[in-house]
Parts: sequence; structure tokens; C-alpha cells
Amino acid sequence: MTVKFERGWDIKHAQSIAILYDQAFGSKFSHAIPDTAKRLAVLQSCFIPRYSFVALHNDTPIGIAGFSDGHDSLTGGLGITGLMKHLGIPGGIRAGLLFSLYERQPDLNELVMDGIAVQKAYRGQGIGTQLLDCIVTHAQRHRYSSVRLDVIDRNTRARKLYEAKGFVAVKTEHFPYLNWLLGFSGSTTMQLNLSSG
Repeated sequence: MTVKFERGWDIKHAQSIAILYDQAFGSKFSHAIPDTAKRLAVLQSCFIPRYSFVALHNDTPIGIAGFSDGHDSLTGGLGITGLMKHLGIPGGIRAGLLFSLYERQPDLNELVMDGIAVQKAYRGQGIGTQLLDCIVTHAQRHRYSSVRLDVIDRNTRARKLYEAKGFVAVKTEHFPYLNWLLGFSGSTTMQLNLSSG
């Protein structure tokens, strides 16, 4: 199987990227936007493709990894105005408040990774690992000093991948009282130091 890895994607892939992203993170986003059709519409309109790397098989997106550099991010178009346009004023404000709980701003000279999503049929084939490598290589080429990410408490598989790539846990937060709202009760911040390389 030949898989191509590219930065960003063509606009024709917007819908399939939104579906792919929602399959991976929909359980998290569903608390903010319960309606699947509306959630997919919001995702399609908010993505900024250049803040991502995608895996393509036969010109079909099968994986994506987003990032933020402090200027913008993959989901950078997820502003309150756009949310209200799709969800109405009350729904948009509610979704905006919930999404603000997930926001992670990069520190100076730091890249923040915004999750990896791989189609179910293609998991276990190293695609997620290669997408992570794309992010790290991008950070190295642009002389970032570190890459940071957050992994939720129940995603032990992802955490093992990050640890194998040299990421180290720097902070763990527990918030069981928000489990009903966020869909998880804790997360660990992990960091890869690039300054010595």
C-alpha cells in the first residue's frame, strides 16, 4: 500500500477530512455540538489546512495530524462568529465556551500538536507514527525548541506512541467533575525537547 504524506490538503477533501476528524474526536466535540450534521458543517468551515499533515491513499485522506504555532491552528476558524452562524446565538455561545476548555496556546518557540486521527481500517499500520514524525520534522526544520501535546487519560495507546518517540510527561490534570461534560476525566501534557538537537 502506497501512502503519501503531505502538508495541508485540497479543498475537495474538506468533507472527508471533517468526517475523519469527527470519527476520532466526535465524542469530545459532541458535548458542544450534539447534532452530527451541524458538527460536520462546523468542522468543514473551521479548518485551516496548512496547519496539518495528511496521509493520502489513492488520493483519499486516511489520516490527519493538526498543529498550532501560536499564530493559528488547524481548527483556527472555530470562532464564536462562525459557531453562531451554524448553531444560532445560544448554541454558538455554548459551543464556544465548551471549546475554550480545550484550547492550548503554544509557549514561545513551541509547536502544539492538535491530535492525530487515522481511519479505522488503516490503524495499526504505522500511519499515526508517520504523521507524528511529520509534525516533529516540521518543528525541527522551523527551529522550534519543543513540541507539546495533550493526551487524555483513557487513550493509553496514544500515550505509548508518544513515549516511544521521546515525549515526556510534564503535567497531569484530573477533573472527574467534568467527565460528564468533556467525556474524559483527566489529561497529561507531554513534551518533546528539540533544543539540544
